[in-house]
Amino acid sequence: MSVLKRIDGSVIAEDENKTILQLVEENKSNLRRAKLIGANLTGAKLTKADLRGAWLEDVDLRMADLSEACLSFACLEGANLRDSNLRGAMLSWASLRGANLSFAYLALATLHNAKLIGADLRWANLAGANLRMAKMAGANLGDADLTGADLSESNLCGAKMEGASLRGACLSFASLASEGVDLTGADLTGAKLKGAILPKA
Repeated sequence: MSVLKRIDGSVIAEDENKTILQLVEENKSNLRRAKLIGANLTGAKLTKADLRGAWLEDVDLRMADLSEACLSFACLEGANLRDSNLRGAMLSWASLRGANLSFAYLALATLHNAKLIGADLRWANLAGANLRMAKMAGANLGDADLTGADLSESNLCGAKMEGASLRGACLSFASLASEGVDLTGADLTGAKLKGAILPKA
């Protein structure tokens, strides 16, 4: 028997002949505050899903389609989102501490005030993403595409950004002042750096 529940224990759906993945896909518009800790949702089709406030710690969402999904206030700590599609997704105030977002497609996603501390964002596409006030200390953004992204007032202390594209990105008042920040080979052409706290040369 597969049972899909919310954080408060109430049942969203249950079926003895279906997997959790199937129940999640069928109820994607009704997953607010769902409890899915450690679930295997590899390849899930969750376009425009409502996962606001959901508990998704350590969930396997590799290659999942979460385009335009709402994940605001969700907890995705330790989740595996490698190769996932999060284009235009809403992740404001979400916690992605230690999550694997390598090769993920996050173009135009909203990550305002999101917690990405220690997250793996290597080769991720974050073009045009809203990362305003995001907490990204110690994150790995090596070779990530941040073209035109808004990183204003974000915390990037200790972040690894070797080879990242920051062309036209807004880093106004962002904090990069910390040993360990690595901008080797990063492209800052046209980036806005007003008030940014940069690492000492």
